Amino acid sequence: MNTALYIAKRYLFAKKSTNAINLISGISMVGVMVGSAALIIILSVFNGLETVVLGMFDTITPQIAITPAKGKTFDPNTTYFNALKKSKDVYAFSEVLQEKALLKYNDKQAVGLVKGVSADYLKNTKLDSTILQGRFVLENKSGFNGVIGSALQSYLAVNTLDPFTELEIYSPKKDISVNSLNPTDDFIAKSIRVSGVFEVQQEFDNGIIVPLAFARELLDESKNVSAIEIDFSPNVDVDSYKDQIAEKLGTAFVVKNRAEQNSSLHHIFNSEKSMVYIILTFILIIAIFNIVGSLTMLVIDKVKDIAILSSLGASKKLIKRIFLLEGMMITMSGCVFGLLVGIGFYYVQHTFGLIKMGEGTLVNSYPIALKWKDFILVFITVGTFSFLASALSSNLSVKRIDQINQNI
Repeated sequence: MNTALYIAKRYLFAKKSTNAINLISGISMVGVMVGSAALIIILSVFNGLETVVLGMFDTITPQIAITPAKGKTFDPNTTYFNALKKSKDVYAFSEVLQEKALLKYNDKQAVGLVKGVSADYLKNTKLDSTILQGRFVLENKSGFNGVIGSALQSYLAVNTLDPFTELEIYSPKKDISVNSLNPTDDFIAKSIRVSGVFEVQQEFDNGIIVPLAFARELLDESKNVSAIEIDFSPNVDVDSYKDQIAEKLGTAFVVKNRAEQNSSLHHIFNSEKSMVYIILTFILIIAIFNIVGSLTMLVIDKVKDIAILSSLGASKKLIKRIFLLEGMMITMSGCVFGLLVGIGFYYVQHTFGLIKMGEGTLVNSYPIALKWKDFILVFITVGTFSFLASALSSNLSVKRIDQINQNI
């Protein structure tokens, strides 16, 4: 067995001549345990919130979105796109044509995004979970239907149960006549019945989803599309497929996965998580450096042992390593117990939801999710600062050896 480790373990569990040493060591370990538990719990809560919020976007955001690098639209009828559409790995291949337009319902009007989608868009089984009123139906026997966002519906006071009043949509014509005496001649006007109201997030809720054929008539666009949205079959590596598509299409197109489509939201979560990690790490450092006082008193308490070890031929390096390992064992024990407390808290919160959120929130209790990367991060953080604090304290043992040698 390693001599330094063996002696350090004996010092850790052996009774000290001064009870204050045991007390300070215990406080140091508890401080590290609480700090480690708090860090892993807070990071896990952020993981849970990120999962819930991004999960909302996943209901309406495709796994891959292809848009033109320049301009607003492009022709989807190419050899590569047709082959991609027929690929067995592709579950849904949705053509999208979208543009802002003026929407009018009764005496109220607003500008919103009109998003025309092809039939494959409805293969997304999560769409029904976004519906607040009505149904997610874009076409039936009576003709075209639209599903409006909750923010736009609330502003326009759209009644989905009224079968007689339709939503009027106005879009500017491509070739506007400057000599036209009637301003309405410069717009294409279409009416559509609203079959449902969806709610995801304000960015999406200020628009209406309509059939692609309706959008083509409204926007006077016979073949081009604004984007292609792709969802893949299960067990397909989306990121790998995305790289393949981007390589094939070159610089003329922009290919984004879900994280890139919601990059601002990911950035916000990552920034807030990083700031919380930094703040809690500073608190954890204070707890870890309590070990300096504990080891300093231990060195004073073990002066005779140091003298005996030195006289038996123990090197300064060996004695220094003993107290270094002593400090590491105290702090890392606290870290391990803290991580176990964090795991216990996760299972209690995940199972029983003890800590509730306020009324009107997305979920009843705070969501929480564990990531093994967070455990590694906390363990490395504690280990690094434990080593620095223990190394600082172990240097005192070497100074004690020098003092003993001078007295001899």
